[in-house]
Amino acid sequence: MALDYQEEVAYISNRIRQLRKEKHLTVQELAYRCDMERSNMSRIEAGRTNLTVKTMCIICNALCVNLRDLIR
Repeated sequence: MALDYQEEVAYISNRIRQLRKEKHLTVQELAYRCDMERSNMSRIEAGRTNLTVKTMCIICNALCVNLRDLIR
């Protein structure tokens, strides 16, 4: 079974946006919690950047969710 990289990136970025909105955070607030620029967080949510596991863990910590919650 082959994974479609673009579909997976789109799913994860949409999931980050969804979780952020559920927590009633702005992009700026989430970026601040992750110690990154707002523009970087916007690129992540738009699926225009390649996320590392480390970056996903930082985002999960800022959202108070497990990595499993992000990729499910």
